[in-house]
Amino acid sequence: MTASEFVFLALGVVLGVAAGAALVEILRARPHASREVRITVAPDSVPRRRSSTLADDAFAGIQAAEPARGGPADRRGDAVSVGPGLTERRTPVRSGALTAAAVTDGVGEGRLAPGPARQPVPISGGADPTLTALRATAMSAAARQGRQGTTALLDAPTGSADDAASSAPSAPSAPSAPAPPEANPGATGPCAEARRLADERCELAVRARHQAGVAEETHRSAQRDYDQHEAAAEAAAAAADPRAVRRAKDDAQARFRDGRAGALSSESVEAAARAWLLEINAINGDAREATATLNREREAAAAIAQTLERLAVEADAARIAAETAESVCLTARETLAACEEAEAAGAVGHVPAVPSQGPSGDGSADDDQLAAALRGGGDPRIFRMLRGDRAALTEVVMALAGDRPDDRRHWQAAIVDLIDAILADSIAAGSLEFPTDHPFWGAFTLEQDREIAAALSSLGFKFDGLGGWVDDRVPSQRDLSLSLGYAGLDPMRIRQWPTEVEMTELFGDVRVAAAEHLVGSAGDLTLGELVTMLGRRADGLAEVWNHWGRIRPLLLEES
Repeated sequence: MTASEFVFLALGVVLGVAAGAALVEILRARPHASREVRITVAPDSVPRRRSSTLADDAFAGIQAAEPARGGPADRRGDAVSVGPGLTERRTPVRSGALTAAAVTDGVGEGRLAPGPARQPVPISGGADPTLTALRATAMSAAARQGRQGTTALLDAPTGSADDAASSAPSAPSAPSAPAPPEANPGATGPCAEARRLADERCELAVRARHQAGVAEETHRSAQRDYDQHEAAAEAAAAAADPRAVRRAKDDAQARFRDGRAGALSSESVEAAARAWLLEINAINGDAREATATLNREREAAAAIAQTLERLAVEADAARIAAETAESVCLTARETLAACEEAEAAGAVGHVPAVPSQGPSGDGSADDDQLAAALRGGGDPRIFRMLRGDRAALTEVVMALAGDRPDDRRHWQAAIVDLIDAILADSIAAGSLEFPTDHPFWGAFTLEQDREIAAALSSLGFKFDGLGGWVDDRVPSQRDLSLSLGYAGLDPMRIRQWPTEVEMTELFGDVRVAAAEHLVGSAGDLTLGELVTMLGRRADGLAEVWNHWGRIRPLLLEES
């Protein structure tokens, strides 16, 4: 480029810059066009708003403001007048009742016609006549029984004029209360208060046991859910493990190589490659799904874990409360039984036998009535019933139920349940009698026979109490050999093992030593001893325990 050309270009640049700067200054110096909206308002073009209430039109004329026809402020049908040409401006307060008939004027608008003369309406205290009648019936029944319950005292009517008017026979909505049923024989007498306390405390014990069961089931359900989520999370973690995914892909690749090596055409190679890619895609999809499942299951398990400890504490608290309530119920029942026995003893003229108390307050086994009867050759009615004597059962039922057939059936079922519970507990404790002349049982002592039977029971082969096996589960020779080993005996000492037929009838001559078990566990046949001995089998015998003061002397009576 020559010097003249360079000078020409530089001059052009300078002139261009100067011209552009001048143009910008000119544009900035021009004024901006303003955006304006001009409005002209003529006088009275907008209606003037006057002060008024929401019920009136604020933009209507003064003469047009009037109450709506037929509305609550329309007083043109009343006797009160506000003067000609004037309008009532205050809010009306209606004090009288208007009739439902409407009068229609010429325009078609209806208004209520003036009603009859206003009458005062009495206002009562709001007492329910039905509830008042029920309260009066309960108080009369309590007065006939010679006492007044706490509920009657708390719910007694105040005796006001309104209540008296509500409970009057002329009240249309007060139906006559049904007559109370015949009083319970146990509701009166010296043991009535003890029976009431026993019923209340045992009812609380039943509710507490139910609540404890619900709390325990809730805790177990939450624990099962937590375990399921944890198991699912572990399975998903194993499926999403990168090493497992790597091994699966390596196996797929090895199969592709084997297929490619054995392919005879390009189509076979393409088919093997296509199968390999599809398998790799499936492995990746399974890994992604396993990862999502892992996260989801861990979140669910963490959410349950936050409440699991609280549920465990609640279950323990409910269980402790139920055990406490059951202990209180047992104490109340023992008090009731002692009261009833004392009452019966006073009626017949003798004092019932009570186990003597030693220095520690516990009854001695030598003073137990059943133990004394067993040593002296006595035969209490409970022993006869445990042996299956129906005459003894009939005597107890007749003494409890009298001539009432329904009560006989009820008490017979209750006493039979008690006998069955004692027999079942004796079998579970291994209190059995074995024949001494039996080829198998006769080779051992009584204690060894009972240990062998207990070992068979631990293996699932249990005595049914009738000479057979529970659920027809008969042990084999190997099972019997294991039982001997568990009992501490040498199976090699047995020279002749029972055959298959003899194994079926192995318990044929075995009897339940229920009397011996009863003497050892509940020698005085008190309520506390029996409940402790039977454990959970005592839960279904509430009716027997509630009347144990009457039942115990009958069971201890000797023939």
